[in-house]
Amino acid sequence: MKLKTLFAIVVLMMAGLSTWATTQNPFARQSISLNGQWSYIIDPYENGFYNYRRQAFDQSDSGAGGYYDNKVPAHPNELIEYDFEHAAVMDVPGDWNSQVPELEFYEGSVWLFKSFEVSPQTDKVYKLYFGAVNYEAHVYCNGKKVGMHKGGFTPFEFDVTDLLVDGDNFVVLKVDNTRHQDEVPTVNTDWWNYGGITRDVLLLDLPKQHVADYVLQLNPQNNREIKGSVTVAGGQAGDKAQVAIPELRINKEVTLDKDGKGSYAVAAKKVKYWSPESPKLYEVQVSYGQDVVQDQIGFRSIVTAGKDILLNGKSIFLKGISIHDENPLIEGRLRSEGDIRMMLQWAKELGCNFVRLAHYPHNEKMVRMAEQMGLMVWAEVPVYWTISWENKETFANAKKQLTDLIERDINRAAVMIWSVGNETPVNAPRLQFMGGLVDHVRGLDDTRLVAAALELETVDGVMSCHDPLAEKIDLISFNEYAGWYSSHALDKLTDIKFSFDQDKPVFISEFGAGAQPGYYSADRVRWSEEYQEDLYINQLKMLEQIDGLRGMTPWILVDFKSPRRPHAVYQNFWNRKGLISDTGKKKKAFAVLQQYYEGK
Repeated sequence: MKLKTLFAIVVLMMAGLSTWATTQNPFARQSISLNGQWSYIIDPYENGFYNYRRQAFDQSDSGAGGYYDNKVPAHPNELIEYDFEHAAVMDVPGDWNSQVPELEFYEGSVWLFKSFEVSPQTDKVYKLYFGAVNYEAHVYCNGKKVGMHKGGFTPFEFDVTDLLVDGDNFVVLKVDNTRHQDEVPTVNTDWWNYGGITRDVLLLDLPKQHVADYVLQLNPQNNREIKGSVTVAGGQAGDKAQVAIPELRINKEVTLDKDGKGSYAVAAKKVKYWSPESPKLYEVQVSYGQDVVQDQIGFRSIVTAGKDILLNGKSIFLKGISIHDENPLIEGRLRSEGDIRMMLQWAKELGCNFVRLAHYPHNEKMVRMAEQMGLMVWAEVPVYWTISWENKETFANAKKQLTDLIERDINRAAVMIWSVGNETPVNAPRLQFMGGLVDHVRGLDDTRLVAAALELETVDGVMSCHDPLAEKIDLISFNEYAGWYSSHALDKLTDIKFSFDQDKPVFISEFGAGAQPGYYSADRVRWSEEYQEDLYINQLKMLEQIDGLRGMTPWILVDFKSPRRPHAVYQNFWNRKGLISDTGKKKKAFAVLQQYYEGK
């Protein structure tokens, strides 16, 4: 193998599972938005990536031949079999499944193209930032490959400083949402596999030496102290950064080490704690020289004590609901802050103080808006059902996605729980995999709880948790569907008993039933709104009997699309467990849960 080709492969592998973080709080930095209309070319055979010998163009000696070249004919007889200039367009952020009718079920490669103008300055660094691209993205700037990223829900960025020219520039992505067994998530999910550039795209304009990352948190060992760190790209040992919180009269000087990072702790005796009732956020400034980053950050503590959950030292019940990153009214991923606010406002109307953002990292803007609205957050990575537990690359992928999520949202006081997965089977390889993720979380962040959505065993009418992973996490957190996937009669649900050996808070991460909106039945049969209503009434009575019940996130706020749900009458590729329909109509069970939360 030629040295140049080997080097290209190594670079590609490093880009796919890179170890560097994205710029903290990118929306507060100077940038050019690359949102808007992007040209696209559907490429199911990947003709724009491989030659007819199935050799990647970008790994050849010349690197030429792929669609990323954006080549145009030099004369009428030159053969070029693609054309971005006259290609169809789609909106970014946005997925192709909901925007292009013939791509509704499409899984494969699509090329996306965007031109832009910039006048790069010699004292600046320019980074292409993507909020999320599902799933595998190969990124090119002005015809040169800058990297590859795997993972459909976490941000990534690449330095393009040396590739930009004064005037017209272009960026091309090959995006592939094909499911694979060894990826995260794997081939089997219960949500729509929306492909495309689903979140914001920015060209960050940064000083060569700039604040790349920062952390501000309440010290879990001393709730009158703020601790954290600052990382400066290009910073030198002995350099000084500043962390200022004017309202608390804090102006802390931070000395950097040889890696440009410095840690600190500072007294904050008069700090007002963030809570759902009072979601207090402080104006924060982090600076290095002339580079200043503004943020709004809250401070709070969250711990468990026996069967209790304590927020700022006081017992709290997590009145929650599960949410997918999907707009039921305009099919597809949530595209705007208006979409996000609609979803969270429905949760507030329901009486929630907590949301489970399932089953993958949601938009950073979702987390920030939840924080502003006083909604606590369960944040999760897509380690879901049938992951390849013994595959080292799969574990590295899951670990990287978890790292990216934590590093992105480390300063969000609303995030109470990091979840390492959902409904995974109990066996030794899975325990090693999931246990490794739990240990990794605790090594990155000691200010939040760690959980997973487990499953229970039912023996002689008694539900219990014998999953050894429950010993490593902070909650007995589980999904149960008594009365829907089980044969329990709804009026007999209160006969079910629960018994747990662990002295931990109990959290119900899912329960629910499907209901076709507008289908009413005097006999209260399955799929009717009355059946869902009755299930909620009896489930809540059943769950209230649990010693140590400290919260729940029923499944789910709104109906969502799923290829697993083909029933032509009741589903038509929608999961109908929502309390709100795909037209925004509240089903009968909405009022049941709303009334229950009013009494908590």
